[in-house]
Amino acid sequence: MDINAAPLLEVDGLWVRFGRTRGRFAQGQLEAIRDLSLTVRAGEIVAVVGASGAGKSLLAQAVMGLLPTGATMGGALRYKGQPLTPKRQRQLRGREMALVPQAITWLDPLMRVGPQVRGGDNRPQQAERQRAVFARLGLAPQTERLYPFQLSGGMARRVLLSTAVIGTAQLLIADEPTPGMAPGQAAEALGILRQLAHDGRGVLLITHDLELAVRFAGSIVVFYAGTTVEEALAADFAAGPAALRHPYSQALWRALPQNGFEATAGSQPHAGTPLPGCLYAPRCPLMTAACTQQNPPLRALRGGMVRCIHAT
Repeated sequence: MDINAAPLLEVDGLWVRFGRTRGRFAQGQLEAIRDLSLTVRAGEIVAVVGASGAGKSLLAQAVMGLLPTGATMGGALRYKGQPLTPKRQRQLRGREMALVPQAITWLDPLMRVGPQVRGGDNRPQQAERQRAVFARLGLAPQTERLYPFQLSGGMARRVLLSTAVIGTAQLLIADEPTPGMAPGQAAEALGILRQLAHDGRGVLLITHDLELAVRFAGSIVVFYAGTTVEEALAADFAAGPAALRHPYSQALWRALPQNGFEATAGSQPHAGTPLPGCLYAPRCPLMTAACTQQNPPLRALRGGMVRCIHAT
């Protein structure tokens, strides 16, 4: 990866809101994402980690132009340096940008999975590519003749991954691609994504599996309650909490089974919870009165980025 290369994807200060109603009356806005930022370059895997409800899947939907009805968004999205407008999202979606969705219901229930993965391309070479990808992911040859309802959850996720991998998209967004897979299958799936990155594509990996992220990604972006709290090299997570910058990132490291399985008291605030200061402050061992005044901006620190006034 050339760190001086122009980014494939830039997300700067993204916010996503939903209108709230009670009965027939509007009740203001619910802010599900606030101030998310990250960059993906060709040749790299950037992993996004965080608890459920942190905004990870909404990020994927925002980039692809697939937000639910009623959502509004702001901030800046750029692809290859140009604004990612709704029109441009429609033009690029499925061509230069591909999504591996979290929900297996994205598969067409009335179509066999082999033709779905091939995208209607019936050339012999495309069929061979599909079969080669299936084989790498541990899908038996007869799988291509099955319908989605005949697949297990793990099989369906591998089929979805194959659909994106077999294409020519320069940016791949993989939203929780490995749940339901055996450990070896998950490692093989991410190995395929790493090979694609090595070949010059950019991969945004959204995952709960911090261990896999550390193993396969080059950098990791940590989300908490709809905002970015840290950007770090995967090597920093491998090195341990002293190399990390934000208390939440350190808590994620300590929560891994091999690191003590230590839980953090409290829970992530729900979207729309009014918190004037740092969103992590109620759970943070470093909290002071200054933390409750305003949510701090991202700042550069020790080769990464962090949103914490106490990080050193």
